[in-house]
Amino acid sequence: MSFTLDSLLIEGTKVLSEAGVEEASLDARYLLFEAFHTDLTHFILDRFNAISEDELILNRIDQYRSMIEKRSQRIPLQQITGSREFMGLEFYVNEHVLIPRQDTETLVELILKDFKGSKPVVLDMCTGSGCIAISLTKLGLFECVTGVDISKEALSVARRNVEALLGTGGITLIESDLFEAIGPGQKFDVIVSNPPYIPTEIIKGLQPEVRDFEPMLALDGREDGLFFYRQLVLDGRRFLNPGGSVYFEIGYDQAEAVSGLFIDAGFAEIRVVKDAAGLDRVVCAVLK
Repeated sequence: MSFTLDSLLIEGTKVLSEAGVEEASLDARYLLFEAFHTDLTHFILDRFNAISEDELILNRIDQYRSMIEKRSQRIPLQQITGSREFMGLEFYVNEHVLIPRQDTETLVELILKDFKGSKPVVLDMCTGSGCIAISLTKLGLFECVTGVDISKEALSVARRNVEALLGTGGITLIESDLFEAIGPGQKFDVIVSNPPYIPTEIIKGLQPEVRDFEPMLALDGREDGLFFYRQLVLDGRRFLNPGGSVYFEIGYDQAEAVSGLFIDAGFAEIRVVKDAAGLDRVVCAVLK
């Protein structure tokens, strides 16, 4: 039987559609490009040409079908390919870290804007893949950035991304339950975090890709989704320089609650910033 790229795409799309994958055609095409090391331009030119059936091509077909099978099990696309683009940079990801989202770019872009031309000392709490810390270091040329996570496995991913995108040095990575392992004398100009903020009960209703395959440590914000914000606001004060700033990613409906935590803790200049979709996405504040 002869194959074409088009016939393989149709085959993969059908499998993913039957599995309930929302963007079945798009995901099948992405995996096809990954397996055959091609792009949209070459696909359009070659899609109806019969594929030679030498060993290399047959191995690529097997690889494609294997990836389609994984995606049909609702394993996230980025975990299958092992990569995710964020802020124009390519990050390695696996099942131990939250897959970077475009929403989080709003958080990074705001800090880059607010500290353009500055060299703030930054703490990225719950660093995960390191996407925030690395983006600030590489794009903002920040020279002193620390990433913290409770997960050894997540820190291993972050370390791999640091080496790939920054080389040696540039970011300090620390295993810690929030501020537990941070020295009492350490001070930062900026504390940034995309903490777990989804209420536990809500997680049950999320898409299988998130609920079943992304790390619960990075998702579960406890009963009301605010557990980690409370800890970060109250404990973070001790680690901020005077006039230091805190930046949090939030859920679309958490702006008022998180702003209230800042007010109660004595912070000032509280701002709520929307993402590209017009939803509340970041709350930031300054220590008086």
